[in-house]
Amino acid sequence: MPLQNRVDPFGMLHAVAERGSIMGNRGGKFHSAGRDLTARRWQTRSWIICVCDFKNRRRDVWGNGYTELFFLDEVTALSAGHRPCFKCQREKATGFLKAARAFHGSHDTSRFMAPELDRALHAQRRASSRLPSQRRLLDDLPDGTIVEWLEAAWAIRGANMLLWSFGGYCRSTERPPGQLVTVLTPPITVYALEDYQPEFHASAVAALPPRLAFPL
Repeated sequence: MPLQNRVDPFGMLHAVAERGSIMGNRGGKFHSAGRDLTARRWQTRSWIICVCDFKNRRRDVWGNGYTELFFLDEVTALSAGHRPCFKCQREKATGFLKAARAFHGSHDTSRFMAPELDRALHAQRRASSRLPSQRRLLDDLPDGTIVEWLEAAWAIRGANMLLWSFGGYCRSTERPPGQLVTVLTPPITVYALEDYQPEFHASAVAALPPRLAFPL
């Protein structure tokens, strides 16, 4: 049976066969010796996104170390409230931090670093903070934002929305103009996505209409 470590755009954990393309963690271990989840769904505020292959290291998933989590892609992980890891993705993590820093109007790099970013994200995560839903116009959202619409999760990609699933993006539809939706991606991340370009799963190209498909 698959472990309950596949993460959806809402930040919830599921046991499904599809593993996704990237991994991450929530600051430590919150699974039992029997490889089941405990009552917790995170250990610290540092929810990070990692690559699956780093310096040929091999891990015993849900062993004695941290609780490994898996995501369809970076867009999904960002929606769930994670951010790039400074150890295995330093360039991406630095770029994301720089893009997010302006959310608080801070240009002093010594005053808004990873711990401050983690605190800001932790206050906004739907899975932990239960803040009121963020309602925004679809027209105003940057690429890489995930929204809830028609009881499903959709990723914004240009003029289109891609229907999310654990196995990949299923199909697309044009963004309906003037439509208010619930935004799943945390506000600080949505702000960062104005400058930061996240990676989509390869299925995002196939889900677009042929005339709109382009390399990721």
